[in-house]
Amino acid sequence: MNMSEKVPVTILTGFLGSGKTTLLNRILSEEHGKKIAVIENEYGEVGIDQGLVIDADEEIFEMSNGCICCTVRGDLIRVLGNLMKRRDKFDYVLVETTGLADPGPVAQTFFMDDEIRDEFSLDGIVTLVDAAHIDQQLGRSDESTEQVAFADVLVLNKTDLVSDDTLDGLEARLRDMNRMAQIVRSEQANLPVDTVLNLSAFDLDQALERRPTFLEPEYPFEWTGVYSLEPGRYELSLAEGPDPEMSLVVVYDQRADDSALRDGAELCVRQYAEPAENVLPGESIPVGTHVNLKLEDPGRKSFLLKIDRPVQVGLYAQHTAEEFDLQLVSADGTAVALTTERTWVAQHEHDDEVGSIAIERDGDVDPDLLNIWLSRLLAERGVDIFRMKGFISFAGEPKRFVFQGVHMLFDSQPDRLWGDSPRRNQLVFIGRNLDEESLREGFEACLT
Repeated sequence: MNMSEKVPVTILTGFLGSGKTTLLNRILSEEHGKKIAVIENEYGEVGIDQGLVIDADEEIFEMSNGCICCTVRGDLIRVLGNLMKRRDKFDYVLVETTGLADPGPVAQTFFMDDEIRDEFSLDGIVTLVDAAHIDQQLGRSDESTEQVAFADVLVLNKTDLVSDDTLDGLEARLRDMNRMAQIVRSEQANLPVDTVLNLSAFDLDQALERRPTFLEPEYPFEWTGVYSLEPGRYELSLAEGPDPEMSLVVVYDQRADDSALRDGAELCVRQYAEPAENVLPGESIPVGTHVNLKLEDPGRKSFLLKIDRPVQVGLYAQHTAEEFDLQLVSADGTAVALTTERTWVAQHEHDDEVGSIAIERDGDVDPDLLNIWLSRLLAERGVDIFRMKGFISFAGEPKRFVFQGVHMLFDSQPDRLWGDSPRRNQLVFIGRNLDEESLREGFEACLT
């Protein structure tokens, strides 16, 4: 590959259980001559999907346990930056998003960040659609609607599970939602690789037509205040607010014009993607670092800000100043006036009812007990369980079993030999109003 060429990127999306990992395995096992780097975003505490990519020589990078809408651009920028240091190792990038993600913020990354735009080009967005469950998913999830609307290619998958008339109706509905996308039917994501790679299909003008605010990014912070400060010690004082902590990044040399504020915001996108450093009341706030100001105890709290030279300082805060009555106070007790302030597009509202539960247990599982438990669980709660996936150690079996489930459907198949690896069961449940204690007790009753 010519190193001066931009690296093409395909975003692979689709609701939970639509077949993204199956398609990814197919792409990686094809003889297409490409060296592919895979970036995955997981939803939940335990990363499972990398293990589900079977016998892949390609390099896989995980962005785990984050809301892809809030932090993905920072995570993605960091991972892509690391990839560019190993440019000779790959010539194509696949980004597989969590099934709960709106693909818009992922696509934004390739237009909003100058360094990324210079090195990568967005080749297309491929959305897998579960023919057996898309009706109920479109009715309950804004994300699945966005995934359809943004697609350059719609893969109508699991066609063997529904009738031809149902497929025709689904295809007509999808065309009403996105007339620009190519629609491809498949069983078990079995389709030619050139259907989804090297499309040169993503069109920024079309994206702006679908969503005029496409290039107006969401940020993981809501407010910026700029202060002109002389050398000295200052206190950042906060009252009780809606959260027991306030995330913040302090930026030096922050100009107050709109262009500079946007530059600072893009810089802070990267910082917010890093783990936050906890700062307790009375401690100093480090500059240029993502911090959590701890506010659990009642009453007003103060944090130190040490300024070593005349400078304009920008505070990029998770919440608006009004929500915490935020004030910057000089050593003589005088409140410092703002030079300027700005409120950003607030991050989207999370569905608090949707969550993930991870179970990890050593030992072997009785397959009959597991089958009885899962059958009862899916009969009672299958509508609310969007996805199940993981690895099971069955008693007497030399191979680990991969299991996956979507709503009422469940399947397991043998994978690689355990060998010297510890026989450890890992399960992830993603759904609405899940009862963690009941799920753990139910699974533990299946252990031998």
